[in-house]
Amino acid sequence: MPLAIAPVHDPVANPEAGSDLDTREVAELGRQIRSLAREKDAVILAHNYQLPEVQGVADVVGDSLQLAIEGERARQSTIVFCGVHFMAESAKVLAPSKRVLLPNLSAGCSLADSISPESLEDWKARYPGHAVVTYVNSSAEVKALSDICCTSANAASVVRSLPEKKILFIPDRNLGNWVKARVPEKEVVVYDGACPVHDVLRSASVEKVHRDRPEAVVIAHPECRADVLAIADEVCSTTGMAQAVERHPGAHTFIVATEHGILTGLKKRYPDREFVVADGCLGCRMHCPYMKMVDLVMVREALRLGRHEIAVPADVAEGARRALSRMIAVPRDA
Repeated sequence: MPLAIAPVHDPVANPEAGSDLDTREVAELGRQIRSLAREKDAVILAHNYQLPEVQGVADVVGDSLQLAIEGERARQSTIVFCGVHFMAESAKVLAPSKRVLLPNLSAGCSLADSISPESLEDWKARYPGHAVVTYVNSSAEVKALSDICCTSANAASVVRSLPEKKILFIPDRNLGNWVKARVPEKEVVVYDGACPVHDVLRSASVEKVHRDRPEAVVIAHPECRADVLAIADEVCSTTGMAQAVERHPGAHTFIVATEHGILTGLKKRYPDREFVVADGCLGCRMHCPYMKMVDLVMVREALRLGRHEIAVPADVAEGARRALSRMIAVPRDA
């Protein structure tokens, strides 16, 4: 079963959880949350980067797009999205008849905030005749102004699938440049945005960690800089990282270049393997504060009080849904 859609029903969180709660408190909150989810007809979705204890109470743990799709498919009438704002928006866009709750409205995304609808309109005017390919890490308004969306898993395939030869890729420059190198037959203009969690990592840090573990396999997310991707054995999305581990059955140690929350799921899935954060300091640099802004109390209160409901204007939702639907029809890269 792919990590992206692995069900997690155990209400007792990982004892390595990053909160101040003790094991009994985590267990009690977990029981309350699961009871409320049944009472409120809610499905709980958690991103791979969320706190371990939040992942532990979720029905589904995965990447942002997979979670949005799972929310659309779920029989429940309410979605509690444990992630950041743009992810909850995508879930609402794909499931407009459902109530979507984001436990903490302050959970944003620096990458999504790096481009506004106004900036995109200006950029489109500067590059007429270019198709706009927008990474899912973006607001619904920006998606609505795009021709098609993409994920880190299918970005190159999306660009290849378009009849246009000229492409505007937004907003992540590292992912965009990685796609540009993989699809040389297209003219790809890349927007200058970045995820600070991935962009901070340098190849020197990865190489230092690798020197201590020369037998380790290096897996990197394509939001990392080109110098990091150049030394990686595998470049893939968070979902693809579990699949990458399976491609190396003889390897014991993996150096993982993405937000350190991914290690929760990898360790759960592969308890006999060792996973090491690529920054060499236990994830202190590869730490997304926004992804850690949802805790168990907030999840419980979201269910109990119906906070905070996400709304997307109908015209914006229509455009964003069109761009997302076109993307979903494109196969992921191998």
